[in-house]
Amino acid sequence: MKYNLIIADDHKMFLEGMLSMLEDQEQYHIMFTAKSGENIIKYLQINSSNDIDLIITDITMPDVDGIALNSFVKENHPDLKILVVSMHHDPGMINTLIKKDVDGYIPKNAEKRELLLAIQTILSGKKYFSSDIKEVYMNSIFHKKKDVLISLTKRERDVLKLIAQEHTTQEIADTLFLSKHTVESYRKNLISKLNVRNLAGLTKYAIKLGLID
Repeated sequence: MKYNLIIADDHKMFLEGMLSMLEDQEQYHIMFTAKSGENIIKYLQINSSNDIDLIITDITMPDVDGIALNSFVKENHPDLKILVVSMHHDPGMINTLIKKDVDGYIPKNAEKRELLLAIQTILSGKKYFSSDIKEVYMNSIFHKKKDVLISLTKRERDVLKLIAQEHTTQEIADTLFLSKHTVESYRKNLISKLNVRNLAGLTKYAIKLGLID
């Protein structure tokens, strides 16, 4: 079976290197190459996306970057797969792409073996992220948790933990030797501080922060 690929990158040397890595792979046909995400969007507006199996794109490109391209594709052609190949290991970029349902992300210095593995994995319907990208992403999540915990006082953490354990306002007040009014104030402040809407949101956050199992 043949798969049709599109490659977008504004660096001629990288584009040529990518083409050379794929030229001996008979199952892949390069339908189109572009220097920016805008060229890809124009191509998709003129041609059917049904014939395209995968777009391989850089992040930093003129006009429309890889993040914007991924967003456009996922909103307008949800069945079309996207693999990001970039030198950027910025946690914010990785997080944005994961939230926008990118199918894979590998660094530009990845070996041919990993590039082919990423392509095969994505075309089989799974996602592929290199170990470097996964490590950056997980470290970012860990530090975010740490930052939130640091921003909460010990008393706020105590109240949050007891709320998540389904204790009533009175039980929390008795346990921490506080008035019911003070516990209510803590609860309202926590909802505001953690940007959640209700007690269920507080419970989810407590689990996410590792305050309860």
